[in-house]
Amino acid sequence: MSLTGALSSAISALNAQSQSLAMISDNISNADTTGYKTTSAMFQDLVTASNSATSYTSGGVTVSGRANITQQGLLSATTNATDVAIQGSGFFVTTNATSGGTTSYTRNGAFTTDNLGYLVNNGNYLEGWRTDADGNIIGNASAASLGPINTQVASTSGSATTKTTVAANLPADAAVGATFNSSMTVYDSLGTASTIQIDWEKTGDNTWKASFEQPKLASDSTTASAGAITDTVAITFNSDGSLKSTVPSPPTIAVTGWTDGAADSSITLNLGTAGKTDGLTQYSSGETTPAVDLTSITSDGLPYGKLSSISIGKGGVVDATYSNGQTIAIYKIAVATFSDPNGLSAASDGMYSATAASGNATLQTSGTNGAGTIYGSELESSTTDTSGQFSNMISAQQAYSAASQVITTVDKMFDTLISAVSR
Repeated sequence: MSLTGALSSAISALNAQSQSLAMISDNISNADTTGYKTTSAMFQDLVTASNSATSYTSGGVTVSGRANITQQGLLSATTNATDVAIQGSGFFVTTNATSGGTTSYTRNGAFTTDNLGYLVNNGNYLEGWRTDADGNIIGNASAASLGPINTQVASTSGSATTKTTVAANLPADAAVGATFNSSMTVYDSLGTASTIQIDWEKTGDNTWKASFEQPKLASDSTTASAGAITDTVAITFNSDGSLKSTVPSPPTIAVTGWTDGAADSSITLNLGTAGKTDGLTQYSSGETTPAVDLTSITSDGLPYGKLSSISIGKGGVVDATYSNGQTIAIYKIAVATFSDPNGLSAASDGMYSATAASGNATLQTSGTNGAGTIYGSELESSTTDTSGQFSNMISAQQAYSAASQVITTVDKMFDTLISAVSR
C-alpha cells in the first residue's frame, strides 16, 4: 500500500537523519581533540523491486559513517618537548604494555614521560627503535626490533678524554735547561675530572721536551687520581718558529691505574701541523723573564652528567640532554603506513587498529617511502570545521522536520481513508 510505503520511507529518513546528527555532534564535540578525524554521513537510497510503470513502492534511505582518517589536520606548536605530530601519511605505533601488549596506531602525539621513563599517552606506550648517539638505528628498522621508548636507557653520561689540542708559544729566548709548565683537564671513562701538568723543558736550540706529571683530582689537587705518566714528547721547531716535528708522531700519552676504577686512557696530543703555526710555535718572548704564552688547551671528554631533559626533534629522533650539556640521540620513532588507512577500526582516545580492509602496517622512518614527516613540539589539530558542521546540522534538522511532516500527513490521510471506509 502506498501510504504504508510513504510512512516507512519517512521513518527511515528520521532514523538516517538522527544518525547523521549523532555524527555531527561527535565532530563538534571533538573540535579541540588532538588528532581527531571527522566522520561524514553517507546517505544511500533504498529501492524496492516491485516498482512498475503504474505503481510505485517507496524504499526509503539508509546512512553509513565514513571515517575521514586520512584528512590532514593543521600542526600547532606547543611548549612540551615530547609532543609530536605527523605531516603527511602514517601513524604513531603504540602498545598498551611494555611487553606482550596489543598494538594500536594513533595521530594523537601528546606524549609525556611517566615515572618509569616511558613516553605514554592515555596508557599507551610510544614505540621506536634504539639508536646510537648519532641517531643511527641499531640493527634494522623492523617490527622485531621495535619497542616502547624508555628514556631511562640514558640515565647517566660521561666520556673519556681521547684528544687534547694545545696552542702555545714556547719562548725561543729561554735558556737551555729552562722549564715551564701548563696544565690540562682530562676526564676518565667514568666522567671524573683530573688535572695533568705539562712540563716544557728547552733541551737545545729549537728543541724542547714535554713530560707529564701524575694526574691529580681536579676537585683536590693534593690527591693522585692515576698512576705516573712515563710518556715524553720530543719537539723540534723550524728556524722560522713553526713546528717541525714531534717524536713520537702523533704524540700520545697513556694514563693507567685510575683510582676510581675507570678504564685506562690513551690521549692523543694535537700540537699543531708541521710547517705551520696552528699549534705550538717558538718565538722570542721579548721579556726579561721568558714564559710560555699559552693560547689554549682544550680536551674532549665530558664529566659525569645526570639526565636533565628529553626532547623530540624533526625526523622523530628522541634526544636526551644531560646536566653536563651533552645531548645524544637514544631512539627514533616509527611511522606506520597502511594501504587503506580509512579502513582502520577506530577506538577511544584517538586509537586505531588494523583490519582486513586497512591491510597490515608497514613500518617506516620519518619521511621515507611515502611516510609523513615527524615534527617535535607540535600537535595535529582536530579536522573538525565547526562552521561546516553547523551547516550540516541545519540541513539534518530540516530534513528531519520534513520527514516528520510526511508522517503527520500520512497519519491524516489514514484517518481520511478509515473515515471513508466506515461510512
